[in-house]
Amino acid sequence: MSINVNRNVSDQFYRYKMPRLIAKVEGKGNGIKTVIVNMVDVAKALNRPPTYPTKFFGCELGAQTQFDTKNDRYIVNGSHEANKLQDMLDGFIRKFVLCPECENPETDLHVNPKKQTIGNSCKACGYRGMLDTRHKLCTFILKNPPESDNGSVKKEKEKKNRKKGKENGSGNGDAGSRNDIDAPDVVVSDGDDDDEDWAEETTEEAQRRRMEEISDHAKNLTLTEDLEKTLEERVNMFYNFVKQKRESGAIDSADKEILAEAERLDVRAMGPLILSELLFNENIRDQIKKYKRHFLRFCCNDKKAQKYLLGGFECVVKLHQAQLLPRVPIILKDLYDADLLEEDIILTWAEKVSKKYVSKELAKEIHAKAAPFVKWLKEAEEESEGSGEEEEEDDENVKVVYSSSARELKVETVQPEKTEEEDDLDIDAI
Repeated sequence: MSINVNRNVSDQFYRYKMPRLIAKVEGKGNGIKTVIVNMVDVAKALNRPPTYPTKFFGCELGAQTQFDTKNDRYIVNGSHEANKLQDMLDGFIRKFVLCPECENPETDLHVNPKKQTIGNSCKACGYRGMLDTRHKLCTFILKNPPESDNGSVKKEKEKKNRKKGKENGSGNGDAGSRNDIDAPDVVVSDGDDDDEDWAEETTEEAQRRRMEEISDHAKNLTLTEDLEKTLEERVNMFYNFVKQKRESGAIDSADKEILAEAERLDVRAMGPLILSELLFNENIRDQIKKYKRHFLRFCCNDKKAQKYLLGGFECVVKLHQAQLLPRVPIILKDLYDADLLEEDIILTWAEKVSKKYVSKELAKEIHAKAAPFVKWLKEAEEESEGSGEEEEEDDENVKVVYSSSARELKVETVQPEKTEEEDDLDIDAI
């Protein structure tokens, strides 16, 4: 399956495509490793050596990498999911493939080991510039320049050959003309003065142009650098992103953007914790319905995200104890009915009181208030293991009633009137 090289572009007719990355985990224990099965094809689509993105993964993950170029095996030590590596590949593409001017991937790298610089040229718009060499991968690139006709390494060899030709008396004859014909559209100076290669203009106009470029492309540069920040910094960035969406009034339709930002910053699992803080208050029951889609994008089939949602729920109760503490079980039921929390996650949470998000005393109170719902959940689980017909009949006789006067949840066994439209469990009756 092909995907856009620049995944920020959603146009299905985008001409620059690459294969979706395929990863295969091999080995066990300390010998476990992830083989990127189609790294050669992916790298070919990016016009980069397959060792570059593989090494980039190693730098980002703090893992060792192995290259078996003869057998096309590119390996990152440890167990890594293909989706996570695909997201990480976006960072490589932004920093080492896309043109900072036109954002097209028609670029070539020009490595000058002598000056320890890496130039970047775009065949689409004619851009020429220098890469920021602070990323760890740049050290690897400088030691392993691309074997490209457009690379400065080959130009250095051509320079040396021309010098040898001059020494042998060949002068600037036909050989020199052929070299000029074979030269690519975007080249560095062929003079003997290496300092002219990729030199930046210092005129006032050039400086003004560069400042405009910095302004226009600051976002792209930031995207690349963000993954190098600490977890705390990335969480704060995500918090500010969601807060800005809320304050601008765009939060209701921003569920996809919020998920994408969390994935970009590699804080997806923690998303529900941040969303709870920003989107929930004493009216949490209504807000669960309103923002169900936002939370589902994180919590669906993701147990870790659900655990963070429970943490966020505890934090909201802490902020609005008077209103929410008595309603803990019914709020948990709302989260459960909305498919934001799975049964086993709630039961696991109920087994142990933690002071990770709130004080130990408040955590005990929250668990005590949640006990009726947890009890019902356990009984429902036990009954589900019995016969099918008996299970259905017993469930119809269980009703959870919320008493507004007593401000507490009670579990009662009743014989309700059966209608087609009536739910078996009426926990929302207030």
